[in-house]
Amino acid sequence: MFPYYKTIPKTALRGAVFICALATGSPALAQENQATKKDSIQSLTEVVLTNPNNKFKRKESTTVGKLPLKDLENPQVYNAISAELLKEQAVTNFNDALKNATGVTRLWESTGRGGDGAEYYSMRGFSVQPTMLNGLPGLTNGSLDPANVDNIEVIKGPSGTLFGSSVISYGGLINIVTKKPYHYFGGEIGYNTGSYGLDRITADINVPLTKTGDVLLRVNSAYQKENSFQDAGFGRSLFFAPTLAFTANERLSFLITAELMSSESAIAPMIFLNRYGPLSFNSMTLFEQNYRNSFTSNELTMKNPSFKLQAQMTYKLSDQWTSQTVLSRSNAKTDGYYHYLWDDLNGDSFTRYITKLNSETITEDIQQNFIGDFKIGDFRNRVVAGLDYYRSSIIDSSNGYVANGQVSLSTGTDTGDLTAAGTDNLLAGTFQGASDARQEVYSAYVSDVFNITPELSAMASLRIDHFKGKTASWSTEESEGQTALSPKFGVVYQPIKDKLSVFANYMNGFRNVDPSLVGTPGAPDSYLMTFDPEHANQYEFGVKTNLYQDRIAITASYYNINVRNRVMTVGGIPSQGGEVESKGVEVSIIANPIAGLNIVAGFSHNDAEVVKDNPADGYVGMRPEEAGPETTANLWVSYALTAGKLKGLGIGFGGNYVSEFATLNRSTTGSFELPSYTVLNAALSYNAPKFLVTLKLNNALNEEYYSGWSTVSPQRLRSVVAGLTYKF
Repeated sequence: MFPYYKTIPKTALRGAVFICALATGSPALAQENQATKKDSIQSLTEVVLTNPNNKFKRKESTTVGKLPLKDLENPQVYNAISAELLKEQAVTNFNDALKNATGVTRLWESTGRGGDGAEYYSMRGFSVQPTMLNGLPGLTNGSLDPANVDNIEVIKGPSGTLFGSSVISYGGLINIVTKKPYHYFGGEIGYNTGSYGLDRITADINVPLTKTGDVLLRVNSAYQKENSFQDAGFGRSLFFAPTLAFTANERLSFLITAELMSSESAIAPMIFLNRYGPLSFNSMTLFEQNYRNSFTSNELTMKNPSFKLQAQMTYKLSDQWTSQTVLSRSNAKTDGYYHYLWDDLNGDSFTRYITKLNSETITEDIQQNFIGDFKIGDFRNRVVAGLDYYRSSIIDSSNGYVANGQVSLSTGTDTGDLTAAGTDNLLAGTFQGASDARQEVYSAYVSDVFNITPELSAMASLRIDHFKGKTASWSTEESEGQTALSPKFGVVYQPIKDKLSVFANYMNGFRNVDPSLVGTPGAPDSYLMTFDPEHANQYEFGVKTNLYQDRIAITASYYNINVRNRVMTVGGIPSQGGEVESKGVEVSIIANPIAGLNIVAGFSHNDAEVVKDNPADGYVGMRPEEAGPETTANLWVSYALTAGKLKGLGIGFGGNYVSEFATLNRSTTGSFELPSYTVLNAALSYNAPKFLVTLKLNNALNEEYYSGWSTVSPQRLRSVVAGLTYKF
């Protein structure tokens, strides 16, 4: 969904805020004459997503339900991280942005690998990657730049009904809503500098291309260069994102968004604990001794250029119905060295395995949606009905893996050849040939939000999804076809209209599973085993508030997710029947209790367990490694003076707490726990009409902490970021 600003003069913005609030549901608007009503909606729909009394709160989303719904009307839980919050926190990378989302922690840094090279996070007990752009697939093999972010929607729970299965997780999805053009000329240019050689230049320029405001252009761009906190490693990127909005007439409009990113980095290899033998480590001591050792060089680099394009045509069929046609394409490349360290099971050394990757991931998605808002008798219906075609291809022509030396944690020595020339000599003759994984998904869905009374509404949704192909280039066989049905139901009751809602939902997610060849290829007794799609079912209930003149927004819920029919291996033969249960509580708060004071906070506790599996695999009764920590908390509190000579001077502080968690957790190997941590941050700022000055201190106490998913990865130490932004 692509909301964008239309014809609003700069001097009329405050009035537009008031009128748009009426247009989204005030009874007073119903008393206006019909012509005024139509003009207001045409000009102002979806202009304001933030609350004037609570600048970090998004009042509604067009993506979560694929139609405009206020947060209080939506039976699904999501966190929206606004661009205003990222600016206040001087955020320069996507991981720092997601630290504002309740219950989300990073498992893996970006590896740059083809098909799965983006960062991995844990959410509600399952791994997830940032794969969605404006509600459509937008894949990358590397890191993401926050320059074009209007807000980040972290949508919780299995959401297969409206988003399919190919690029989301049972725990939810991460959707980036991009910045849209507005009517007047304006923008800003910024420069950030800081620790570890950080240099970041950004520009956000909006230009009306016609006097009537029918054609609008907004361009966001960024250049960033930064070194690692370790002894080697760096990242540099160039990002460019133009967005063009064209209003052909009062019924027909177009929106085209592109994102181009060129990046190169030298990434420290992840340190993998051995999953196939008893643990040889019983403490963090040796890892702590090597906290600043990267075990890489700046010659072993990875390039991850990417391109994303989305084009939307919106046609107003009538006062009640709108047609939306959307095309999305993405292209992500992987070109460079990838290496990791593998535990030798002696309590000290790790062998480096390295390859040179060359792959390309191409996706296409076409959606046709019909969005309606109408009454049957006295009952309001908000409906979206759509068709979705998704196709992806992963083309791979990489080298094989070779051993390249050993790393000793006790001495910190590395016997590998960390030059590009030496590594190329080791890789000579290991080319594995070209492979291609293709998949196609044909889908149809419908969702209806039915108002039984103004205070009571119910949501009913259904998707049918037909899949064929194979999900990855290393898949051995191609599926002839799998079909899945995915329902979703929800109910919302508002005891206090527009102030308090009680909700419950049932949601479904699914995953298509590749066939598996059983036996020796070519042998007479070998056969192909096919599988049904896996399914996840969630039930959840909770409350949402919008209290004290819209200043305090709270979401609190309990959820239970059960995944059945997971593929497992019994006696070397795959079968279906595995089961995972994940349940927990989440509380999110966005508040502006008094003028100038803003609070963003969250708490999450998750219990996850493998209920059924092959006992020989060691998972039964254990917490899945992808589930991450059981308990997390996030907090950001800021205050800015709203009057006087120092108006605009602000201070902020906060941080993240993460409980200890087992990065390796199997009865066959044992459990290795990464310690809990608390990372504190602080900021000073001065926001004037023409400029913004920021000073941010990250990891103020210089905490040594780790992330992992059967890995042990040191995280960034203390850093300082200073920024200057000129606004025009």
